[in-house]
Amino acid sequence: MAHTLDIPSIDDSLLLVVDVQGKLARLMHESEAMIHQQQILIEACRILDVPVIWAEQLPEKLGPTVPELADKLEGLKPSAKSSFGCWGDKNLNTAIRRGGRKQILLCGIETHVCVWQTAAALRREDYSVHLICDAVSSRSAANREIGIQRMASAGVHLSNVEMALFELMVDAKHPGFRDVTRLLK
Repeated sequence: MAHTLDIPSIDDSLLLVVDVQGKLARLMHESEAMIHQQQILIEACRILDVPVIWAEQLPEKLGPTVPELADKLEGLKPSAKSSFGCWGDKNLNTAIRRGGRKQILLCGIETHVCVWQTAAALRREDYSVHLICDAVSSRSAANREIGIQRMASAGVHLSNVEMALFELMVDAKHPGFRDVTRLLK
């Protein structure tokens, strides 16, 4: 029997977007495809009223979040951090705790550094972490794959944008179904 946290639910999930910034984001393996999937994920989560928390690693050095995502995040404020993992930043830690949700949908860069360290810390705190694999990357495909493998062995659930969104909606009768599926086409 599946553990109840194995499938994300709208009422207990939040989306955490990690460090998709400046020139570094463009250097990621298959960066355009990754950013496109992140756009869909962010927009769909906002349609479904899943809270979104947005992190930036040293934005004064790495630059702001790429415009394609910043547009979808309008009305939200990024949280600047210096720690690689989001849990190590007091403001992000507080925002995640304050949200009261135990399921974290995780996307961003780099898979083997900031995303991995965030996932590992969240797992230590008993969060159910759902890595959105088509919305993460590293500069090399090998580093991306190693990060994904480490997260899987740490109990992180591997998912993708479409899978996670359909799990959140559960039923074609969901009020956001038509708007979300339009994003996926």
